[in-house]
Amino acid sequence: MSTYLPTIKQLQYLVALHEHGHFGRAAEASFVSQSTLSAGIRELESLLGVTLVERSRRVVRFTALGQEVTAKAHRILREAEELSDLVKAAGKPLAGTLRMSVIPTIAPFMLPRILPRLRRERPDLKLMLREETSADAVESLQHGRADCVLLALPFATGEVEMAHISDDMLHVALPHDDPRDPPAEIPASMLGEGRLLLLEDGHCLRDHALAACDRPGLQASATMIATSLHTLVQMVDNGLGVTMLPQMAIDAGILNGTRVVARPLEAIDAKREIALVWRKNSPRRSDFELLAEELRAG
Repeated sequence: MSTYLPTIKQLQYLVALHEHGHFGRAAEASFVSQSTLSAGIRELESLLGVTLVERSRRVVRFTALGQEVTAKAHRILREAEELSDLVKAAGKPLAGTLRMSVIPTIAPFMLPRILPRLRRERPDLKLMLREETSADAVESLQHGRADCVLLALPFATGEVEMAHISDDMLHVALPHDDPRDPPAEIPASMLGEGRLLLLEDGHCLRDHALAACDRPGLQASATMIATSLHTLVQMVDNGLGVTMLPQMAIDAGILNGTRVVARPLEAIDAKREIALVWRKNSPRRSDFELLAEELRAG
């Protein structure tokens, strides 16, 4: 075995530079000076005897080998974190720091109900939350920036383990005076391209809504796209169209102060599954299962 091996710190600097594409921002994210980070990467290149990063005044470009080394560094860092997690898992259950990414169509509606009780009943748990779209959250999980992710399925998550939290039914939100407002369920056929307001690309609820309508190819016009459920509700309240809302958002009062009404969607797949996912074979599996129990109890 080689006497000289890359250090964890050097690999962290390399990964940070790859993620941020800029020495200054990478150094800031790593809580070191730019010169320290640059020197660490040069030491790594000298140790390996290769060039990993091509530098210029304006551009940071990774070589082909640099891309491969960075991908391997991601895996090494994740293994190192799991080694630390293994030690933590041997101690008190559901204690210490746990980083959880949560998607925007869950975080503001589910967490305020659960966090006060979790802080009260699990005082040794330091839950660090990060709101991200589904794709970004899964990437954070795979790269070790998050320990687990609270998201909605179906969604492509890769090799993970998961725990079911709940089923979240989908409803159609309409203006209060919509002439086509039925007394009960709304058939999917009523939702046309000119009327359906959607979240922008990157939000899995958009795909869930289109799948529930059995119209995955349906696209909204550029003026009918929003960045949040709250914005969608305001658009509906102003008569711009109709949208889809999950039950948890309605239960959390998203329609309060508006004249929007919500009706159940008549469709086979008129729901999304809320789940907690984590990396396969994680040594903190028991902690994640306990956390899932706490989320279900909320």
